[in-house]
Amino acid sequence: PGGLASTTINNLRAAVYQIEFMRVPEWAAVDEAVSIEKAMRGRHGLVNAVLRNFLRNRPSPPDPREDLSGKSLAIVTSHPFWLVQRWVRRFGLNEAIDLCVANNAIPQTTIRISDNARRDEALRMLAGKNIAAHASPVVPAAIALDGTVRFRDLADALAMPYVVQDEAAQLVGYLVNPSPGQRVLDACAAPGGKATHLAELMGDSGEVVAIDIDDARLPMLRDTLARLGLKSVTARVANALVHKDACLFDHVLVDAPCSALGTIRRNPDIKYRITAADLERLQTTQQRMLANLAQLVRPGGTLVYSVCSTEPEEGEIVVRRFLQEHPNFSIIEGDFPFLEPFACRDEGGFVGYRTFPHRHGMDGFFVVRMKCIP
Repeated sequence: PGGLASTTINNLRAAVYQIEFMRVPEWAAVDEAVSIEKAMRGRHGLVNAVLRNFLRNRPSPPDPREDLSGKSLAIVTSHPFWLVQRWVRRFGLNEAIDLCVANNAIPQTTIRISDNARRDEALRMLAGKNIAAHASPVVPAAIALDGTVRFRDLADALAMPYVVQDEAAQLVGYLVNPSPGQRVLDACAAPGGKATHLAELMGDSGEVVAIDIDDARLPMLRDTLARLGLKSVTARVANALVHKDACLFDHVLVDAPCSALGTIRRNPDIKYRITAADLERLQTTQQRMLANLAQLVRPGGTLVYSVCSTEPEEGEIVVRRFLQEHPNFSIIEGDFPFLEPFACRDEGGFVGYRTFPHRHGMDGFFVVRMKCIP
């Protein structure tokens, strides 16, 4: 429609989107689009005619289960075709459909309260405010909220410190599993969810050095530390690609920058901002970061690598290459039985941990734990 103004075209697009994908009544979507066009002194009669013709001849969406190419799935679920193609090859069509559908669902909100007594008290407080919630059946510190809850209502209901953190992100801290009195490095730490969890697991005894290259993000970390009353975390501006330290660490967490394709349900724009070329670029950064920070692990200490990505280019491939180039590190398993459902193993002894929105109701994460051989 080269003769139409861009404002009219976008008005039509918005109306059709409301009709197809939102709970707006058809008549209301048409009426609002016509009113907007009148306000813009555009072609309101044409908008009315086009939308009513669309409703009379409304096309049926293609059935993604009948299209092995994945094109229909990409259209129906609004995912880029290149991403859908690789999921169809990797998981098969049916599971790729499940993953795309899960990415479009509203995720539950999960909070972390590490103290058992406080967690039980929090559940009672939430029930007292008619906020439906339950203790996570998987992650010990997690409380999952049922349905949509405003953060203001959540803060009003809970008279105690807590952290909003997805269950998958909480699993990372349990993979590290630090002990009281140890020295831990959390690279790329802001806004501080994992760093504060590590400090809580250590009973706020020892030292967690939390570094991030973006000094604008560190105030968020410091605010979280103050709110939780944690004293063992030191926040610093540092580049994890070149960071050095005078002393070695018992544990190093490399929470590497990644595509974040495992968090599409929380950040829908990610699926259209990331390309296959970005995966290659990010992989290079991840390999460099892992190699640099491995030098800071004491003999017998652990190195934990995590990304919030569903893609092997940022997970298994990075770790396998690292192990080939660093024979002084070897894969070790997590310490807790509740981690086992997320384990991915092969006959060669490789063990990683993966979560998926469609399988586990969590963000998509990949985590590996490695030991520095003395």
